[in-house]
Amino acid sequence: MNVLFASAEVTPFAKVGGLGDVVGSLPKALRAQGIDARVLMPLHGSIDRAKYGIKPIFRYPFTRRNSSGDVTIHYAEYDGVPIYFMASWPFFGEGNTVYGDIPWDMKRFVFFSQTILATVVHFRLGAGGLEPWSPDVLHVHDWHTALASFLLEEARRDPAWERTGSVLSIHNMAYQGTEAGGYLWDAGVPGRHNPDLVYQDKTDNVLGMGIAYSDMLSTVSPRYATEIQYPRFGEGLEGLVRLRNIDGDVRGILNGIDVDRWNPATDPWIANPYSVDNFQEARALNKAALQQESGLAARPDVPLIAMITRLVEQKGADLAIGALYRLLADTDCQFVVLGTGDPALEVAFRRLCDTFAWKATAYLKFDPMLSQRIYSACDLFLMPSRYEPCGLGQMMAMRYGALPVVRETGGLADTVHNYDNGEVGTGFVFLWEEADAVLNTLRWAVHTYRFNPSAFDRMQQRAMLMDFSWTKSAREYIAVYERALSKHLPASTSQPETKTKRKKSKRSTESA
Repeated sequence: MNVLFASAEVTPFAKVGGLGDVVGSLPKALRAQGIDARVLMPLHGSIDRAKYGIKPIFRYPFTRRNSSGDVTIHYAEYDGVPIYFMASWPFFGEGNTVYGDIPWDMKRFVFFSQTILATVVHFRLGAGGLEPWSPDVLHVHDWHTALASFLLEEARRDPAWERTGSVLSIHNMAYQGTEAGGYLWDAGVPGRHNPDLVYQDKTDNVLGMGIAYSDMLSTVSPRYATEIQYPRFGEGLEGLVRLRNIDGDVRGILNGIDVDRWNPATDPWIANPYSVDNFQEARALNKAALQQESGLAARPDVPLIAMITRLVEQKGADLAIGALYRLLADTDCQFVVLGTGDPALEVAFRRLCDTFAWKATAYLKFDPMLSQRIYSACDLFLMPSRYEPCGLGQMMAMRYGALPVVRETGGLADTVHNYDNGEVGTGFVFLWEEADAVLNTLRWAVHTYRFNPSAFDRMQQRAMLMDFSWTKSAREYIAVYERALSKHLPASTSQPETKTKRKKSKRSTESA
């Protein structure tokens, strides 16, 4: 089976959030299971072409309603995965950021989505001297590429596309590409007439289009697949998701992490590597080194709490501020934060750490090497997210033996098991979206560290033994691809799917 990923971000070339990590890791896991997975992404100007050996391989003219120009496809192989990069002035190839303002990004990613199918046509022809190749499944991610599912549906009248499946992965429902109608018309995108879109007034919502027209939908954790079917996390698209779920087209598949890269036994950026068999002594040395680096007292008896996050409300950064002021004021503990985000929250964390300068340090920057040193040294990892579609920080923390303190939501609920007398649990979990809930759970975790160290050690062992590799999730994605393909088999071999489609049309008619 051939699968083409289309994404705005791919680690290590361009990453802003978890989307980049997923598309940077999942294709490799799929290829290990016999799937020919490849990736198409924009050639952002910030990508170091020389470092990754990115070379142009072919060019083609591309015309749409309001413009025409050349599209150049570049190529590199990374971790055994073929990566294709699309450049076309003025949208991609220059500029130092992955994302800009909304109007500009709308134009850029509408254009990128339109070129996906055009690029596949040239893959089929063996452009640039490549071996001809065509995807059986197009796997798009978030609103940036969701339009491609609709364009694929429009293209099915051409026999070359009629059996190609489509899958949309939703990494964060909060970002949708709303009010896109003018941009879509300007680019020559046909009208959208799906009844579910029309009746819910979502024909100009790019993510909504992807939800309506993709053969299958996936989210990045089972819990989030349920959460987005209700108003709190559905962000106005919950009705569309519920309709797709009636026919079994919504799957929640937990993200994995690259366990080869995130491995404390081989991590080149930590001073004292370790495994689950010898973590206590090595982590103590790493903790002392981080305390010294951060200007904190090198005390093994004091619990070190860390945050590595975007400093935004979604991540519960404001909840953490309220809790940490009180905790640091009356509790013998230390705190380190690494991240950037909302300027007001950056200032708040700076003030917090200045107020408690002898026990708290703020690194308001992006530093992946420092993040790995923090994971290998901290005792508790705070992640009080208001919502978290999956979250990777808690998995990385557990992989390194740091116990997460998390809110019960999305992927955090799916991955962190709550502490219960040391015989159960890999972290500490709370539910309420309040600073008091963060504070009291931190107090509970600090108390456990100080007065029940054997239980804390057993929890660390369980956390480090959790399997967060992509192997199981890759198998689940293969099942999703197979179901997407089954919807386009000849009628004589896919009668159940034909019935499903008729049922969907009847439901849409009744909703009128």
